[in-house]
Amino acid sequence: MSKLIIVESPAKAKTIKKYLGEDFDVVASMGHIRDLPKSKLGVDVDNDFAVIYENISGKEDLIKSLKSKAKKSEQVYLATDPDREGEAISWHLANLLGLDLAEKNRVTFNEITKSGVQGGMAAPRGIDLDLVNAQQARRVLDRLVGYKISPFLWKKVRKGLSAGRVQSVAVRLIVDREDEINAFKSEEYWSVDAMLKAEGEKKAFPAKLASKNGKKLNVKNKEIADAILEDLKKESFVVDTVKKGTRKKNPAPPFTTSTLQQEASRKLGFQARRTMKAAQELYEGIEVEGLGAVGLITYMRTDSLRLSAEALADAATYIKGKFGSKYLPSSPRVYKSKAAAQDAHEAIRPTMPELEPLQVKSSLSSDQYKLYKLIWERFIACQMAGALYDTVNADIKAGVYGFKASGFTVQFDGFTRLYEESKDEEEESVSALPALQEGAELKVDEIAGNQHFTQPPARFTEASLIKALEEKGIGRPSTYAPTITTIIQRGYVEREAKALKPTVLGDVTTRLMSEQFSNIVDAGFTAGMERNLDEIAEGKQNWVNTMSEFYTDFAETLKKAEENMEGKRVRIPDEATDEVCELCGKPMVIKMGRFGKFMACSGFPECKNTKKIVKDSGGICPTCGGKILTKRSKTGKTFYGCEKYPECTFATWDTPIEEKCPKCGATLFRTNGRGRKIHCLKENCGFEKPYSAKKVEAKDE
Repeated sequence: MSKLIIVESPAKAKTIKKYLGEDFDVVASMGHIRDLPKSKLGVDVDNDFAVIYENISGKEDLIKSLKSKAKKSEQVYLATDPDREGEAISWHLANLLGLDLAEKNRVTFNEITKSGVQGGMAAPRGIDLDLVNAQQARRVLDRLVGYKISPFLWKKVRKGLSAGRVQSVAVRLIVDREDEINAFKSEEYWSVDAMLKAEGEKKAFPAKLASKNGKKLNVKNKEIADAILEDLKKESFVVDTVKKGTRKKNPAPPFTTSTLQQEASRKLGFQARRTMKAAQELYEGIEVEGLGAVGLITYMRTDSLRLSAEALADAATYIKGKFGSKYLPSSPRVYKSKAAAQDAHEAIRPTMPELEPLQVKSSLSSDQYKLYKLIWERFIACQMAGALYDTVNADIKAGVYGFKASGFTVQFDGFTRLYEESKDEEEESVSALPALQEGAELKVDEIAGNQHFTQPPARFTEASLIKALEEKGIGRPSTYAPTITTIIQRGYVEREAKALKPTVLGDVTTRLMSEQFSNIVDAGFTAGMERNLDEIAEGKQNWVNTMSEFYTDFAETLKKAEENMEGKRVRIPDEATDEVCELCGKPMVIKMGRFGKFMACSGFPECKNTKKIVKDSGGICPTCGGKILTKRSKTGKTFYGCEKYPECTFATWDTPIEEKCPKCGATLFRTNGRGRKIHCLKENCGFEKPYSAKKVEAKDE
């Protein structure tokens, strides 16, 4: 009889099987096998929140197979992911298969490598019911909020809407930011900027006006700026003081789930779901040439900055061999996790620090390679010596006016030789200053006043929203990506370039939620619930008591909301457009329908003209040279067609790509079904080539 190990995915099963040999049968549960019912609440609020679980539809054969294998095995191990959700899946499996919950049959792997798997198998434990209860409490909370408030929204706003404990707060943050932007009053201000040259120097350096008579100077308009420029024509520019110093810059810590999603967004342009998909694949195992199936990174859902002693030693060995001893700090860098971090796992790092990205590039898809390179570089850099800069700050006098100039030179590049963290806002570039002597006169190469306007706060991007959610304690590492995906798919938020902007629907729904369910969309309240869930996981709170406290107030709030909105309904205003109806001449407006947004005449019901909203795909029609637009069929499926329809009837399911045909220069298309290929659709061209789906880099929509 063999030993059975149950994991969540086939890729993970394949990698683990490699390290354990023939005595083990490793199978996948394909994620969750039981869940709350879809058609009803599934929670008995009057009976200690007893939960009704059902086997997931479509998994009958899989469950039957798991039961059969478990019955024939001498030992069953549950090796689902090492987090609360993974613990809950193991608990469901144990109940389904009739396993003893106290038996030491739960194993976890922080990394899918030989040592990681063997280490996990050597330390089996019982299922942690505190973790299970924390996950169960989260699921029940989300179900109560979603199934109780959503019907209210259907009656008062529009059928099909949904509320969510975390998603509603995320939308609230985006709506509040939009309110700040709309309320912002831009103010004019001016800067006086000079380009100065030291004696004997060919290159000028910049200096900014900072003060008058030793006091900070604010230049509010052109008249003041022009008056200052007139004054400066009579003055000599003299170096008053020069201060030299040394500045040290240390590397950023290794990645957590949140910081990985943020940096992948900034550096790679990845959406959070795209980042987590590639990270999951890297964790579960990749078939690497010369190594076989191996997990290339540690578990990717973590809020910890902890690193193992072995990982630190491996990084030090690599850095010393590659860059030399001077690139190593005097002792390994240790980073402190945030107070609220669960610290169940290490930070995200490569499982084999010596495995450089280029060594595995040929075995990875484009997304996998880019993300592995980012994780690898961040980890190696976090254990390198700091960078040292020689800084110079100069005060320059021009009569009663004071200018400031600053610059630096790199004394030692340290970790920046390999990697530097990106920022949400670009920093002002600073270059080196020439050698300046106090009392020396400077030549004015150029001087001008420049107009500026104060800017409103920027809209959230995925990176900055994830950062805000984490800072406010809303959600957990595993929830950021699905939360953002959900609020966009449900039409509450839309992307405008990289920015996240609330839709009219999102704005209306959030304001109604704020009026009637203020706690649910309050960041502080939601963060407090997260802390309660953490305490349940730590065994400090009883999950039923926590649910009871929440539901008592929630039920009362729901009752009052129904009373407040009795006989009332909230109208969703139409979005105005610049287009005019070609049938009656009235403005066209954007409405939301069953399959998303569409354009309709504002003269409805007298005029019933409607149009689809289409996007430019970037491709050129191979038939007539017009633009290829991204369209949707009646069933909601994406296809591509010529903008000149019906004069030109070109249409295809194949996706236009940036690459041009090497034979005729036309737009190339990628097929999306079987027999994958990239081909040219221009008549009589015939160019085509195969492509591997693994190698094609998906583009965020």
